[in-house]
Amino acid sequence: MFAALRPIAWRLLIVACACAAHGVGAAQQKVPFDGGLPIAPSGFEPGRIPAGPIEYDTAEVMRIRVVPVARGLVNPWGLVFVPQPANASGTSVMLVTEKDGRLRLIRNGVLDPRPIPGAPTVRVQGRSGLMDVVLHPQFTANRWIYFTYLKPVGAGREAVLTVARGRFDGAAISELKDIFSCGPGVSGPSRLAWGRDGTLYVTTPSAGDGSSSQDPNSYSGKVLRLNADGSVPADNPFVGRAGHKPEVYSFGHRNSLGLAIHPATGAVWQNEMGPNGGDEINILKPGANYGWPLVSLGRAYTGPWQSPTFSKEGFESPLVYWMPSISLSGMTFYTGSKLPKWKGDIFVGGQRTGEIPGTGRLDRILVNENLEELRRESLLVPLGMRIRGVHQGPDELLYVVVDHDTDGGILRIEPSATQQVPSTYPTRPR
Repeated sequence: MFAALRPIAWRLLIVACACAAHGVGAAQQKVPFDGGLPIAPSGFEPGRIPAGPIEYDTAEVMRIRVVPVARGLVNPWGLVFVPQPANASGTSVMLVTEKDGRLRLIRNGVLDPRPIPGAPTVRVQGRSGLMDVVLHPQFTANRWIYFTYLKPVGAGREAVLTVARGRFDGAAISELKDIFSCGPGVSGPSRLAWGRDGTLYVTTPSAGDGSSSQDPNSYSGKVLRLNADGSVPADNPFVGRAGHKPEVYSFGHRNSLGLAIHPATGAVWQNEMGPNGGDEINILKPGANYGWPLVSLGRAYTGPWQSPTFSKEGFESPLVYWMPSISLSGMTFYTGSKLPKWKGDIFVGGQRTGEIPGTGRLDRILVNENLEELRRESLLVPLGMRIRGVHQGPDELLYVVVDHDTDGGILRIEPSATQQVPSTYPTRPR
């Protein structure tokens, strides 16, 4: 009987015997849980801003130089470049938000020790507080600056996701006013981006078990579209529909930490953090459902797949996804000529990889004309930093926001003056 078994049958029999001996589904080890979630290992201390420039060779045969621009920031979150008068040639001014509620100014690579007065008062919750910052498209004329932040409300000291705007005169914020509030129950990370038509896109976090992301009458787990004064655009997809929030542009999102406008098409691109895997980049369509928590490419933190199916009719599928998760953050398109091998590529920050602290990185994704992924490259891996954001500067170089509790800051990625291949690569001390 056994002699008649084919080789594949023998292998199956051996596997079956091994499972019987060791127990089907036996865990490699017991993992401690807290509140129903596995406790992450301590991993490595997230990397700090390096002391000086570091050079790397990259996959596109282009050597880069990573230069520290500013350090000493505490949990920086958003970054924006402030346009300068024509007679201020060579002057570089950046505004950076810090989670705890400070707005900082960096001029020509020097961090002003004094925070800019007039920023919103925030309630810190986890890694959210004072978050994104953008300038009005006509900033040079009207001086409007916009923030997303967690506003403290009520006797219970609740945090509510809020959008505010004020005027920035170069030294302080004045006329600060809330223009939109999600109301109680919505608090967490948020990004801002201006559409080509002058409308403002705002991401909101998912809440609880994620079911509210599918509720059209909730602001949770959505991308919103507002006018510059916080009012509702008349052509929003759910305007006039009963039981639907008129500000909602798309829904079924988890925690959206990246938002960017495609430089050629004007389409709104969004990324969101999955659970244990399932990070994704989406191209937003008005009124579309992106699936959370009913459809996902990730696993729940406890191990099982988040959903029984990875795609389903009626739900938009992601353009790019990650497994395991890299804890996605800010996103941008590179359109400059200083780093020519990267022109047109997508850059996305990562805060940690595979649930291991201290393993952040910057990912570069190349897609073809049909928006199909061709390849991706992980950059800055040896530094192990929490990458909060990535931006293209007016000088056509890339600027990376490093989130650290005591020594965060800004890095600049520029072309190297040499193309020599190093004998060794920098490594992080363990």
